[in-house]
Amino acid sequence: MKSVIQKVLRASVSVSGEKISSIEKGLCILVGISRSDTVEDIDYMVKKILNTRIFEDGEKRWQKSVKDLGLEILCVSQFTLYHELKGNKLDFHNAMSADMSKDCYDEFIEKLRKEYKPDLVKDGVFGALMQVDIQNDGPVTIVIDSPMNSTRRKSSLIAAD
Repeated sequence: MKSVIQKVLRASVSVSGEKISSIEKGLCILVGISRSDTVEDIDYMVKKILNTRIFEDGEKRWQKSVKDLGLEILCVSQFTLYHELKGNKLDFHNAMSADMSKDCYDEFIEKLRKEYKPDLVKDGVFGALMQVDIQNDGPVTIVIDSPMNSTRRKSSLIAAD
């Protein structure tokens, strides 16, 4: 599982010109699901999203998490995070299939809401063509890849050699 996490002043998701979700200060998270992701990857990612110290405490940077400050989270499914370039062509064979990834994404959102505050966790429309409006704060953008997924990928590459 891979997440691109952006500290934002505000963010919103629209589909066909209709605003679906919006947040004020918090995190906008682009969520990619690989074909080998499991419940352990979801658990790891939820823990990191809620506890990574990406916010200031008034004086010092990198002191508070989204959970510490009670801020909002907007999640957007993004299968393109698991792309490979084959020349100039995009290949998504590392991304989980749409039917399976929907269940995994729903489980991720449910776990995030359970571990945090359900009303502060919002998302877009899975599988839709979405327009994401982000006002990045800092700018601060980090990428988190679940270690279980990284280990499985490395193992499969070694086995293929």
